[in-house]
Amino acid sequence: MSVERSPKLITTYFLVCFSIVICTAFLTLNYWPQTNMEKVIKLKISHGQSLAAISSMMSQKNIISNQWVFEFVTKLKGLDKSIQVGTFGFNRTHTNQDIINNLAFGRPDRKKITFLEGWNMKQVSRHLADVMKFDYDEVITLLNNESFIKDLNINSNTLEGYLFPETYYFFEGVNKKTIIKRLVKEHFSFWNEENILKADKLGFTPVEIVTLASIIEGEAIYDSERPIISAVYHNRLKKGMKLQADPTVQYIIKDGPRRLLNKDLRIKSPYNTYMYKGLPPGPINSPGLQSLLAALNPQINNYFYFVAKGDGYHTFSKNEKEHERAKRAFQRVRKKVKRQRTGL
Repeated sequence: MSVERSPKLITTYFLVCFSIVICTAFLTLNYWPQTNMEKVIKLKISHGQSLAAISSMMSQKNIISNQWVFEFVTKLKGLDKSIQVGTFGFNRTHTNQDIINNLAFGRPDRKKITFLEGWNMKQVSRHLADVMKFDYDEVITLLNNESFIKDLNINSNTLEGYLFPETYYFFEGVNKKTIIKRLVKEHFSFWNEENILKADKLGFTPVEIVTLASIIEGEAIYDSERPIISAVYHNRLKKGMKLQADPTVQYIIKDGPRRLLNKDLRIKSPYNTYMYKGLPPGPINSPGLQSLLAALNPQINNYFYFVAKGDGYHTFSKNEKEHERAKRAFQRVRKKVKRQRTGL
């Protein structure tokens, strides 16, 4: 006895068969073998690159053997817009599944970059040029770009002092703006409500504290001395004395850093604290955390002068007579070192 098949049953049968075919095709393409690479192959993906351009690069590097299949599966999975920017390492990735997941969900290679306390914009730019292979002039131009600075909500014509010194990790292929924005963001993380209130109680704006901290950074080697040096400058500012800070002069000479000469102290510049009272117009470098804290928390003392001892530490004095005595002591140390070097 024959049983007449209903149209509904036939439709269901064909839908099931069709689904099986589609699933089989998808799984086949998804796990389609590409290459059998044994060594690590690096691929750098930049901003704005199309899927076609990426697959072409991958084909040239023998990461994939079939561009059409790779592109088709990537689009089928809806991940053609999810490919990350950065440098990726491929090793023993044999199927579209492995490769696509690495690009969309993997972690691009990261680069460690350390910016030292007390570096000015030129030093930061030079370091970025060396480590990230950026163009030095382009970085300097960006750090002085008024439109870019305005977008960062900074009321200045330069980013001097705002590039927080620290060790950072960036994905390879990251652009200049992203790095600079991260450094600036780290700087502003210091300015919480507590530190803003401290600056206000001292009678300073945050920019003035950063400026003072940059001078402290230029003077101090050891953290233990930073609050003492800070106190010297706070004391001189309160008394209306010139700061007479060597780092501010180093900032304006073209062939520094070097031993300052008397003619350097006569350079007409608002940054020359030997000629003009008060703080300079802005920071002279990017101070580190300890210098910022020292600027906000000066030691309570009656020191108005200090001079180097020759070992990284300083002699602090309350008056000019003591200071002159300390300077003579340092000159004796300097002469002794010079004799030892020349063998006389």
